[in-house]
Amino acid sequence: MGSAGLDIADIDFDDLTAPKLTEVQRQILEYTESRHVTFDIDEMLAEAIEQAGVDDLADTDGFGDRLTAHVAAIEADEGLTQLTRSSLRQRVVRLLRNRLSLTDLITRYPEIESIAIERPFIVVGMPRSGTTHLVNLIAADPRRRALPYWESQEPIPARGEGPDILGVDPRYARAKSEHDALMASAPVVAAMHDRFPEAIEEEVELLDLDLAGYVLEWHARVPDWRDFYLGLDETRHYVYMKKVLQALTFLRGPRTWVLKSPQHCEQLGPLMATFPDATVVFTHRDPVAVIQSAITMMAYSDRLRRISIGPDWLVDYWSDRVHRLLSACVRDRDLVPAERSIDVSFHRLNGNEIPLLEELYQRGGVELTPEVRGRFQQYLEGNPRGKHGRIRYHLQRHFGVTPAELRARFGFYFDRFDVRPEEQQ
Repeated sequence: MGSAGLDIADIDFDDLTAPKLTEVQRQILEYTESRHVTFDIDEMLAEAIEQAGVDDLADTDGFGDRLTAHVAAIEADEGLTQLTRSSLRQRVVRLLRNRLSLTDLITRYPEIESIAIERPFIVVGMPRSGTTHLVNLIAADPRRRALPYWESQEPIPARGEGPDILGVDPRYARAKSEHDALMASAPVVAAMHDRFPEAIEEEVELLDLDLAGYVLEWHARVPDWRDFYLGLDETRHYVYMKKVLQALTFLRGPRTWVLKSPQHCEQLGPLMATFPDATVVFTHRDPVAVIQSAITMMAYSDRLRRISIGPDWLVDYWSDRVHRLLSACVRDRDLVPAERSIDVSFHRLNGNEIPLLEELYQRGGVELTPEVRGRFQQYLEGNPRGKHGRIRYHLQRHFGVTPAELRARFGFYFDRFDVRPEEQQ
């Protein structure tokens, strides 16, 4: 079946790479395509300054060069719809506004940079390897701070902006409005990666206030940005990300965090230099399952984001990207001390979460209390796998490649970790 009228329990696309748009989707594109979006850096900065109410961008250590490269990479992607160009332009303005607000906050409260980020738990692994499940589970511990999606998008309130008369933070309200619009236009997203306002998000969204992360790769086809990002010394940028965490801790505590991101796989050196007392959970899964899930999600999203889908490009780019990430993880895994890390295989995760968390807490030197254990159990019972529906994947039908062809590149990864090949179609 197509994307319209889906049985939420069994989502099987027949139009993934040749989409049959719904009436709502057609109306959205008809409206937005008539409005050409431009990326003028001076104009975007002026908008951000007006929103923030301050004008100190802290343009140091090459930020202006990174901004120029970021915008140039977006402009080089000629396959974007105007809808996507508009959302990416809004994103650049939002990042600039957040950076301005952060600089202003720290100027007013310099003690922020003295706040300790104590003994974080950090989940490191590929998308679809259990990272989201684990980080949401650990976040059920009320002693530990996590990053909800709404806060990841606007971590620092603009000067003078506070809750409305009902106590609702306008940043949350904006995130909810955007999520409601997404669910109306692309409802299957919830079964793939539902970014509802309270969902736990990756802290590399905070790194993007410094324009030094890989996040843009998920929004557009930007190999130039990938190469630029990989050429950065990420140690100083991870220090900047920590500064954002310190500001968030200052605003509403506590100082003990749970973090997660696939990007950390290729940045384990900067990660551990920045958080030397962290305890790290590595999740591992058959790379074929990771790639097929990622490119299926991308292809579905691209029905609104792009002029055409380009399944061959998705296979080539993301199989290479996953290869780079996992190669770096294998190379640098031992940078994380064995006594403060565990490796979790996806095929051993489901149903085995509590023993794994017991080991994690023991290695992190944190007591796993009966109350917290009960909260973990409650989360597991309320969030079974496939809660929002299951996607049926068809690698060969949709992307013209067999699982064996993809898996052949990853022998080094299977040799290093306890990873089980999964049956794919």
